Amino acid sequence: MDLDGLPKAEFGFPGPLRDRLVAAILGGAKTTTSALVLSYEAAGEPLPEAGQREVVVDSADRPVAVIELTEVRVLRLAEVDLRHALDEGEGDESVAQWRAGHEEFWHSPEVRAELGDPEFTVDDDTLVLAQRFRVLTPV
Repeated sequence: MDLDGLPKAEFGFPGPLRDRLVAAILGGAKTTTSALVLSYEAAGEPLPEAGQREVVVDSADRPVAVIELTEVRVLRLAEVDLRHALDEGEGDESVAQWRAGHEEFWHSPEVRAELGDPEFTVDDDTLVLAQRFRVLTPV
């Protein structure tokens, strides 16, 4: 499969978190992911759409798989459902557990720097991009 021109899918930031997420994708445990709509707006990027293909990269920025988005939803944080949380493949057993982990990430210095807001916090009305995907091929 030709990887040229495919958008890059970067899960978390390079390091242990990305390594765990990429391993979960390659192992089949991770079939959904969540992002802040605000992150796309801050970067001036359009929201992805169902049917879009992306190349997943590891912490060394090497391509490891091609995924296809099968579902893309914009939800309020309070509307994220258990199926989505479980399918993120991070071991969460409830939406509350999923949310606590994601809030910790979204309130991190790295995300706040990316957004240009050192005081950024999420609440029930924060818009989340909930994406479901399938691995088309490991690279």
